[in-house]
Amino acid sequence: MTRSPQHAVYVISVAAELAGVHPQTLRIYERKGLVDPARTSGGSRRYSDADIDLLRRIQDLTNDGLNLAGVQRVLQLEDENRHLRAELARTRSAAEDAVAEVERRNRYDLVPVSQSVVLFEGRRRR
Repeated sequence: MTRSPQHAVYVISVAAELAGVHPQTLRIYERKGLVDPARTSGGSRRYSDADIDLLRRIQDLTNDGLNLAGVQRVLQLEDENRHLRAELARTRSAAEDAVAEVERRNRYDLVPVSQSVVLFEGRRRR
């Protein structure tokens, strides 16, 4: 059985090692609202594969020179972009379905016309 990428299994030390940062950095990221790990009933943090991917993305952005406020804004814009792309895909699909339905309905309204070319060989009046 495979687990979902959102299944939180990693303790903070393992998550920090997988992301290539110090555990204290993860606490800072959480305080800044960049990451929101799951919690056990005892209050311990648990990170998922999706959280690890997010931590790596944060590291890439900070290594590129962004501060944490900039990172937060980039992550928000990336999330918004994902949502807009999904909405666009749904809208395109609905439009394609609507066009196909109209074309399907209109096919029955069309009557085939046979055409042929006939040469007129009559005399011209002068």
